[in-house]
Amino acid sequence: QVQLVEGGGGLVQAGGSLRLSCAASGRTLNSYTMGWFRQAPGKEREFVARIFKSAGSTYYADSVRGRFTISRDNALNTVYLQMNSLKPEDTAVYYCAASQFYTDDIGRYPYWGQGTQVTVSA
Repeated sequence: QVQLVEGGGGLVQAGGSLRLSCAASGRTLNSYTMGWFRQAPGKEREFVARIFKSAGSTYYADSVRGRFTISRDNALNTVYLQMNSLKPEDTAVYYCAASQFYTDDIGRYPYWGQGTQVTVSA
């Protein structure tokens, strides 16, 4: 069992930056692909980024590619999402999740954090 806790959300102006963190307990993260997802009000939860177990491979949604960077520190059991050039449409609750598969399929992520709110003002 993996417990995930996100942090780092907040209110930022358009064009600004935030770094989200996801700390794990219960098991080490190096056995899992880690993903970031987000859910805006009235919308379905969507994939944002994922990083493979060894941190050698990453993949991003088209909407964030070039602005967001996912990384992980397996020694600290923590995953990060650096978000730059933020836009109002990035406003959402951001969730980290763990999977044994390298996928952006939400259904294949059994472990989820509670989410952290990111609000980007125009």
